[in-house]
Amino acid sequence: MHNVWLIARREYLERVRTRGFVITTIMIPVVMLGFLVGSIVLGAHENMDRRIVVVSQDLPLAEAVQSALQSAPRAATATPQANAGRFNLRAAARPIKFTVDVMEPAVGTRDLLDQQLDSNEIDGYLWIQPAPAPGAQPAFSYTPRSSSDRATSDAVTAALNKVLLRRQLARSGATAGQADALMQPAEIQPVRGSHHRDRASSMVSIGALFFLMYLVIMLYGMNVARSVIEEKTSRIFEVMLAAVRPEEMMAGKIIGVGAVGITQMGIWLAAIFLAAGSSSGINIGGETIHPSLTGPQVAYFLVFFLLGYLFYSAIAAALGAMTNSEQELQQMNIFLMLPLLACFVALGTVMMTPDSRLAQVLAFIPPFTPLLMYMRVSLGHPHAWETILSITMLAVCTAGLIWLTSRIYRVGVLMYGKRPSFSELMRWLKYS
Repeated sequence: MHNVWLIARREYLERVRTRGFVITTIMIPVVMLGFLVGSIVLGAHENMDRRIVVVSQDLPLAEAVQSALQSAPRAATATPQANAGRFNLRAAARPIKFTVDVMEPAVGTRDLLDQQLDSNEIDGYLWIQPAPAPGAQPAFSYTPRSSSDRATSDAVTAALNKVLLRRQLARSGATAGQADALMQPAEIQPVRGSHHRDRASSMVSIGALFFLMYLVIMLYGMNVARSVIEEKTSRIFEVMLAAVRPEEMMAGKIIGVGAVGITQMGIWLAAIFLAAGSSSGINIGGETIHPSLTGPQVAYFLVFFLLGYLFYSAIAAALGAMTNSEQELQQMNIFLMLPLLACFVALGTVMMTPDSRLAQVLAFIPPFTPLLMYMRVSLGHPHAWETILSITMLAVCTAGLIWLTSRIYRVGVLMYGKRPSFSELMRWLKYS
């Protein structure tokens, strides 16, 4: 154990004293906040003006669609402000402002409109075919300038549905006033009580910790592999193995590099708690959001972070022992990155529906458990047995993975030349 402590101490001090540690400790939170502010500011200044052409022989129908599209109120432009000790990001959703032209179809009309689409003069055109029989529904086709502009297409569809429903009510004998009353949308007032604020603040904090956990596990897991490669290529191992066993060396590296990650994480957590205790906050949509974390959320975060780091650093140590250069290690990174990227893919589902069947299943898969189960216990309502079982399964899988990695490590650190094949790895595992 003394040898493990010495190696861990060396790995820790070697990294904490570097400029890179100081820079990443400061810059990662700054960059994350910059992305948040930048996305909101860019969204606030996005051009939401759209010009649409409605083509129809039925001019009253076309003018009704024109009126429905142009009647949407405009929202004020969102602007970031600093006010009263908090950073204000009043990013209200901006509805689209439509400019709608109406025209009757003629020879060459579609070609002309296609040319206007290509030259960015219009953003789309709605073509209304006459009804094939009295009382039948006309045929509609909408051609957008950009197929990814779903908001405009949805607005055109909503306007058509509104106009057609109004016509149907008129045919049924309803007056204009009655039709307006029947089509009046329900207004739901958002509740902005303490529970709503607490949940919003909690989601902001938990989301930030999710990304920090992802970054630290990825960066320091790969640092374990790079440390193995550096000493392996410099042939320091031959000297060190005269005094320590390979298993002790691997344990010391994992503990030492992990302690650096814990130190960095502790600094970030302290900053979050200081922000939570101050009057500063972020104002989003007129509501001030303060960083907020409970004791159990912090405890679960530490448990899943430690287990997740041990799980992925064991994989990284094995990759470092199997490869002989940084180039080979980059090729093998896919085994470390794929599970973490899969967590990002599933992040939206777990955040929105943390108690869904898909979220439950994914959170029990060991490579996904550290990140996804942490989100579930923080935002959802998993049963106690689910939390205990997930931690137990992750701990058992981590212990088994470390045992396998140690067998690969003690043979691989002395191997040079080509990367081992699968059959050679199996032979390494059988060595006593």
